[in-house]
Amino acid sequence: MNWLKTQLQKELWSPYAAGVLLGLVGVLAVWLSNSLLGASGAFENLAGLLVKAVTPADEFKKNVYFNFIMPPGITWSVILLVGVFFGGMLGAFTSKTFKFRFNDDQQWLKTFGKQPWKRWLVAFVGAIVLQYAAGIAGGCTSGLAISGGMLLAPAAYLFIAGMFASGIVTALIVYRKRY
Repeated sequence: MNWLKTQLQKELWSPYAAGVLLGLVGVLAVWLSNSLLGASGAFENLAGLLVKAVTPADEFKKNVYFNFIMPPGITWSVILLVGVFFGGMLGAFTSKTFKFRFNDDQQWLKTFGKQPWKRWLVAFVGAIVLQYAAGIAGGCTSGLAISGGMLLAPAAYLFIAGMFASGIVTALIVYRKRY
């Protein structure tokens, strides 16, 4: 038990141990809930709840996307998203690394300047682009790469290759060879 406590208090885990645990979580998710890991759908489910709340019922019934593709509600993805958030908080507290930050990392400061609003705007716009792209792709990194890879789906491996290639190109554009 002391070994487990020591491991949970580490700031950085072994990537091999983390990979094995992620694999176990993926298998348990399928076994216990009959659902794969994936988080991007949660935002769409929550957005659907918001749209449903502000749209007249007869108009909402005409919305094909929220009625047939991504229904509004508290779904498995929403519960998973909440669990990931609180699990991350728990991990930060147990490793004693929790602190409020305002994108004050030196790399962000050097690249985007000292004004916090600029760094937050870049992060916010990046998150919107990422969520939009996940919708186009049919899932997020966890849904496509992790769950798809776990199922040995060829599309997952194409996605992973594309994700790394686009990440390298984006880093070169944003940082202009500074890192």
